[in-house]
Amino acid sequence: MSQSRSKRVWVWKPMLAVRNMKVGIFLLWWGWVSATESRVHWKEREAPEMPKKGSPILKRSPDITKSPLTKSEQLLRIDDHDFSMRPGFGGPAIPVGVDVQVESLDSISEVDMDFTMTLYLRHYWKDERLSFPSSNNLSMTFDGRLVKKIWVPDMFFVHSKRSFIHDTTTDNVMLRVQPDGKVLYSLRVTVTAMCNMDFSRFPLDTQTCSLEIESYAYTEDDLMLYWKKGNDSLKTDERISLSQFLIQEFHTTTKLAFYSSTGWYNRLYINFTLRRHIFFFLLQTYFPATLMVMLSWVSFWIDRRAVPARVPLGITTVLTMSTIITGVNASMPRVSYIKAVDIYLWVSFVFVFLSVLEYAAVNYLTTVQERKERKLREKLPCTCGLPQPRAVMLDGSYSDGEVNDLGNYMPENGEKPDRMMVQLTLAAERSSPQRKNQRSSYVSMRIDTHAIDKYSRIIFPAAYILFNLIYWSIFS
Repeated sequence: MSQSRSKRVWVWKPMLAVRNMKVGIFLLWWGWVSATESRVHWKEREAPEMPKKGSPILKRSPDITKSPLTKSEQLLRIDDHDFSMRPGFGGPAIPVGVDVQVESLDSISEVDMDFTMTLYLRHYWKDERLSFPSSNNLSMTFDGRLVKKIWVPDMFFVHSKRSFIHDTTTDNVMLRVQPDGKVLYSLRVTVTAMCNMDFSRFPLDTQTCSLEIESYAYTEDDLMLYWKKGNDSLKTDERISLSQFLIQEFHTTTKLAFYSSTGWYNRLYINFTLRRHIFFFLLQTYFPATLMVMLSWVSFWIDRRAVPARVPLGITTVLTMSTIITGVNASMPRVSYIKAVDIYLWVSFVFVFLSVLEYAAVNYLTTVQERKERKLREKLPCTCGLPQPRAVMLDGSYSDGEVNDLGNYMPENGEKPDRMMVQLTLAAERSSPQRKNQRSSYVSMRIDTHAIDKYSRIIFPAAYILFNLIYWSIFS
């Protein structure tokens, strides 16, 4: 029994070895097939697609940007030259033409005395180092990345406060090179520059501002700036408009600027003349001031005893004029000279103030007159029990005609003795030399306060109209 078991085990072991060998051969064959298929697959992905028979595309065009012979640096031979020096170094000055197109003229500030302008600034010069062979004589255009590798004029804006090159979506810089080496360099710039303004005629003024362009490092011996087409080198957009100014003209000029430490430089000027619109200031300043002056004249038609009516009216007009003057000066620079609007406002303020003083004088003289009349009544003989001649006594003076008129006086109750007593009293006062002297001295000191208001109703408007005629004839 043991021998049969051992024989069975010996037979099983060779069969197991054969089976393992078959499994190993199958795995090797499967790995070889998988590797072959993957290799063929990758070759098919890398190989270009062959055109079908009858297709018009016979050959794929090569990418010229990858050709080393068409790179801009090699075509312009940038690495063969030192562009840190100007073209023609050591020779005569290189001419650089300039033209400008004004895109917009933005805010003009009187307080800061500056203006903001956006423009296209273009330079023209010739650099033989950038010449290149061309069969069709066509120029090449590049963006701002090539500008950093070649020489460009070092322009700057004189008296500028802030300036920048627009960079949305990329730097707004363009470089165009022709085969003979002529270069066009254009950039879009916004600059805020100073403008020395004269406000002596404000707001009836006309301002002239300038944008000045100059080379920073190169004197006139190295670089000669000029307007390429004269006065036609300056172009403006017809849609440019300002809310407060009317643009009268744009023009160009060229001058030399001297610096004691470095020498003479060419300087280009962009001059523009602005005339201020007056209608805004008529509505906001001149009309309100005129109305306040006219409102102060209303007090001349109000009774002199109406103190609560005339005094607040005068004070209100004075305070309103002060507010108008303060509001105008708050939006202006603190200059040391008198402006045209200051003359108008302060003269109007004086007229309003004089109307207040006029009522003060009328009120004072009226008080003095009533005091003198009261003293005069106290000195007259007593007419007790008789009706007082109020019209005569309040007026403080009377004449012979008034006394004769009393002869026809008839009281309501028909008491004639009263009339006779009044006549006797007046006759006695008239016949008395002492009374006559007192009366004549009082009449000589008497002032008609009603006449002051009457004259003011004519003098104040006439004087103000005359001032307006002189003012607008001088400043308009």
